[in-house]
Amino acid sequence: MSELCDILRNTMLASGHNLPDNRMVHQNIQIGLENVLRDLNPENAQSLPKEERKGNVTYGIDDAPPWYLCIFMALQHYLTMIGAIVAIPFILCPALCMQETDPDRSNIISTMIFVTGLVTWFQATFGCRLPIVQGGTISFLVPTLAILGLPTWKCPDSGTLSAMTDDERRLVWTTRMCELSGAIAVSALFQVFGGYFGIIGSLLRFVTPLTIAPTVALVGLTLFDHAAGAASQQWGIAAGTFTLLTIFSQCMSEVRIPTLTWKRASGFTIIWFPLFKLFPVLLTIAIMWVVCGVLTATNVFPAGHPARTDLKLNIIEDAPWFRVPYPGQWGVPTVSVAGVLGMLAGVLACTVESISYYPTTARMCAAPPPPLHAINRGLGTEGLGTMLAGLWGSGNGTNTFGENVGAIGVTKVGSRRVVQWAAGLMVVQGVVGKLGAVFIIIPQPIVGGLFCVMFGMISAFGLSALQYVNLNSSRNLYIIGFSLFFPLVLTRWMSEHSGVIQTGVEALDAVLQVLLSTSILVGGVVGCLLDNLIPGTDEERGLAAWAKEMSLETSGDSHGNTYDFPIGMSLVTRFKWTQYLPFMPTYEAGKFTALFKRKKES
Repeated sequence: MSELCDILRNTMLASGHNLPDNRMVHQNIQIGLENVLRDLNPENAQSLPKEERKGNVTYGIDDAPPWYLCIFMALQHYLTMIGAIVAIPFILCPALCMQETDPDRSNIISTMIFVTGLVTWFQATFGCRLPIVQGGTISFLVPTLAILGLPTWKCPDSGTLSAMTDDERRLVWTTRMCELSGAIAVSALFQVFGGYFGIIGSLLRFVTPLTIAPTVALVGLTLFDHAAGAASQQWGIAAGTFTLLTIFSQCMSEVRIPTLTWKRASGFTIIWFPLFKLFPVLLTIAIMWVVCGVLTATNVFPAGHPARTDLKLNIIEDAPWFRVPYPGQWGVPTVSVAGVLGMLAGVLACTVESISYYPTTARMCAAPPPPLHAINRGLGTEGLGTMLAGLWGSGNGTNTFGENVGAIGVTKVGSRRVVQWAAGLMVVQGVVGKLGAVFIIIPQPIVGGLFCVMFGMISAFGLSALQYVNLNSSRNLYIIGFSLFFPLVLTRWMSEHSGVIQTGVEALDAVLQVLLSTSILVGGVVGCLLDNLIPGTDEERGLAAWAKEMSLETSGDSHGNTYDFPIGMSLVTRFKWTQYLPFMPTYEAGKFTALFKRKKES
């Protein structure tokens, strides 16, 4: 458009016309051209900015690929998230006092995947409307382990568990699951109300990179004991797992293999498929699983060895073909103050993590930065998903999957329609019980090798927020070092001295024990307080660069329907009161809080 304006102006000058200053001429010509385009084809004027935003992505956020392509693209998203989903029960189930051969392990996985599908579809369709996958998160494992580490919930010794009947053993873990379910559902109310009513959005100026870095990094650092425990069961298999994963994902990501395909127009053709870039985790699991199978068949691994592939086959046999998860399937959720406040740490960590994912996802999809109403709605929907995950009995909450955000950057497919199809695949898989059971029988050393990489990547993602701050500043280095190191020291000491807090009130003792044992909460609070209390310039703290990344004051009106509701927008725009609701596409920043200011002044 700008180049066309210059050409017209030069042509008018050559013909002898007298023109005013260049800026005024440029503006008048551009307005005239836009009006002409709009008159000739009303859709052209709106499509130009959209094409400019599309960038180098194959499918933009509002594009709808053909349904048959959507299925295969959705399968990529599904396969990307399934590795992270199935990793959670390997830590959660032992903490619940479940035996390794308990068939209900597969039902917990199916429940997680089922809820993931429901929440993902709702988030992409009516929530923030970004193509993000919402599902179980490692962030909730840290407070979960702190709660289950209380004297009340510690597991009986192995001899006592072995002497119990099946019903008695089931009662042991379902009682703990009900405690987790109630704590997760109630703590999620903070995110629901904080998101939909704009409370979190108004507090985002305090969530700085020096708050995000320790909060997210400690999620991975705190869980290193579990990675070590699983990998140490057979270090050779674990080392082979993370070695293959490193080779596939980092060294062979640009290697393409010839693949035979068929197209109606050209028939059979050969394409070069980036197999190692798209499926490094699945390839690694498949190869190492085969290796374990060969070593099992040749009896290199003795009977009962944790790396044998036939150790848990009864889980597949006992799992039902079809089973629809439902709320309260393990019993009525119970609520305690210690559990709720402990899980609140997981909710806060997920909130901080998702805030950093939203602008990143929008940039990868070549979409405009998410406006404040979309961020508010996204956080509220995530809280609603965590409530459903708790009530359904998944033992976990929901959060944005960083792996799927990365998949968008790799595949150049940012269409929300693809993620909606992926959500449908998750719901179907969550209903077919034997599919969930397959992932339970993965040998434990393979899982340990994956943990070494996955937990490290989570920590690295948290530390990547430091790119916005001045790392030459002694102030920043002090905050980073203390907010990372002190929580590890405190939580380790608290776990070894579980009865050290004696206030005289048992409920208060439990609350303080959980809070001080949750590293992500301690690290986030320390980082936030120090960064906002210790003097420092905006450039030093990285606030200027972070503000450009978030673009929180961006209005959604100028971006067409990217962040609008898919239905009902005519009703939303008809009523002026929708401008006061922080989650509505017509929301105008400041109007909601202005209502309370007027009441206070009057």
